[in-house]
Amino acid sequence: MNDRKKLLGFYNYTVVLTYVGMLAGFTGIVCAMERNFRSALVCLLVAGICDMFDGAIASTMERTAAEKRFGIQIDSLSDLICFGMLPAAFVCSLGGRNYLCFGIAGAYLLCTLIRLAFFNVLEEERQNSESGRRKCYMGMPVTMMAVFLPAVNAACRWRRSSSLIPYCALLLICGAAYLCPITIKKPKFVGKVVLVILGVLECAALAMSVVWDV
Repeated sequence: MNDRKKLLGFYNYTVVLTYVGMLAGFTGIVCAMERNFRSALVCLLVAGICDMFDGAIASTMERTAAEKRFGIQIDSLSDLICFGMLPAAFVCSLGGRNYLCFGIAGAYLLCTLIRLAFFNVLEEERQNSESGRRKCYMGMPVTMMAVFLPAVNAACRWRRSSSLIPYCALLLICGAAYLCPITIKKPKFVGKVVLVILGVLECAALAMSVVWDV
C-alpha cells in the first residue's frame, strides 16, 4: 500500500545532477528558439559539466538493481535532450528557413537517439556480467558536443563568419562518429579537469564576445 502512494521514479541525491543537466538542456533549447545563442551555448556547457560528474556521484551510494537501471535510462534520456535536441535546435534556429540545415539537424538527432539507445543495451548487458564502472565507450560519446559546438561558434565569431557550413559539418561528423564502432577510453580525473578547463575557456570566449560585441 505504501508503494502505491509514492511518486514513480527515484529521488535520491544520485540523480539530482542528471535532473539539473536536463533542465539546463531544456533551457538551452528555449534560448536557441529565441535566437539567444550565447545563452544556449552556456546551457550546453552546464549540461556537459553535470553529465561529466553525475556518474561519480551515483557511485558513492549503494544502489539496488532497479535504481541502477533507472539511472542508465534517465542519463541517456537527459543526454538526448541536452546533446541531441539542443544542438539540433541551435543549428535549425541559426539557419532560419534553411531546409538543408533542418534535414542535417534531423539526421544528427536520429544518430544521437540510436547511439544512446544502443548504449543502454550495452550498459545493461555489462552490468549483468560484471561489476564496477565502465572503462571505455563504444562510439564517440554524445557529450563531446558540449565541447565542439561552442568551439565552432567561437571560431566563427572570431572570423566574423556567418556561414552555416561549419555547423552543418559538425553535426554530420559527430553524428557519424556516434555510430562508428570505435572504442574510446573513458577520461579519468585529469581528462575531466582538462575538459572542464576547456569549458571555462569557452564560457570566457562567450563573455568576451558580449563585451566586445563580436
